Amino acid sequence: MINRRAFGKMVGAGAAAALLGNRPGLSWAATPHEPALRNTSFGPLKQINAGVLNVGYAEAGPADGPAAVLLHGWPYDIHSYVDVAPLLAAEGYRVIVPYLRGHGTTRFLSDKTFRNAQQAVIALDVIALLDALKIEQATLAGFDWGSRTADIIAVLWPRRCKALVSVTGYLITNRESNRKPLPPKAEWAWWYQYYFATERGRLGLEENRHDLAKLIWKFNSPTWDFDDATFDRTAAAFENPDYVSIVIGNYRWRLSLAEGDPRYDRLEKRLAEGPVIAVPTITLDGESDPFTPAGDGAVYRGKFSGKYAHRTLRGIGHNVPQEAPQAFAAAVVDVNGL
Repeated sequence: MINRRAFGKMVGAGAAAALLGNRPGLSWAATPHEPALRNTSFGPLKQINAGVLNVGYAEAGPADGPAAVLLHGWPYDIHSYVDVAPLLAAEGYRVIVPYLRGHGTTRFLSDKTFRNAQQAVIALDVIALLDALKIEQATLAGFDWGSRTADIIAVLWPRRCKALVSVTGYLITNRESNRKPLPPKAEWAWWYQYYFATERGRLGLEENRHDLAKLIWKFNSPTWDFDDATFDRTAAAFENPDYVSIVIGNYRWRLSLAEGDPRYDRLEKRLAEGPVIAVPTITLDGESDPFTPAGDGAVYRGKFSGKYAHRTLRGIGHNVPQEAPQAFAAAVVDVNGL
């Protein structure tokens, strides 16, 4: 077990005490980039056929423990959770960390399958994985694409989501609303989605996937002094043969520049309504994340109708689980006690 930090070093110490009580072990201390937590590998990965994919995933913890599924974003991979997974395994969780479609060892079963990257289909991939692993219900936790995917499952299949940890809160996309411009500073932070809207951007991602991702890591996490080895472990996941088509497809779909699969129109219509999430939820914001909205979570508070807590992590950027693994793991444990 990891020794708990003094509450004087925590963010919002009073709120922390109320949520954590006197439970020893994991804390959500906001001391970033804990040097003692530097795992580099999950060990041998597993593969399983699930829906249209053969999914590569890491697993840790007891097979009969409560399931926790940890979902990565872009441009990241399962190594965002390389320190979180053993912490949760030590708490008795069965931890599943899958590569999303287009990443790492996850592959399409058929060359003929449409390389679709709309939000609903990525959530369906996770449902298919739960089915393949015979997991009826799991705590879902994620950031970036992973937050969006977990949010969607909590809305559309709430019985499969015991509880939710969502970095940056409510990320379900409404494409019609997405047509409206953001303030210039926010638009500037999203430069790459506009780059990807062009053929030049597609070729740029194809030819410079390593350097482009590293640039985004530095922008997204300005206080995180990651080394080359840490980045390179993740960058290997970008060599997936479907990486470019999935990344480009995802961002173009969000901007209404690419169509999804009509079979999922009903699901997307439901998501476009902005449904509230009723499962127990903890939202996390990295204070140094350029995509974190102002207001300490207030901007999306109304999207969560169930038991709820919010935590802002000082000095932490976009890749919350890798920058603050103890805080992320604590949120997964604590959300099950709300």
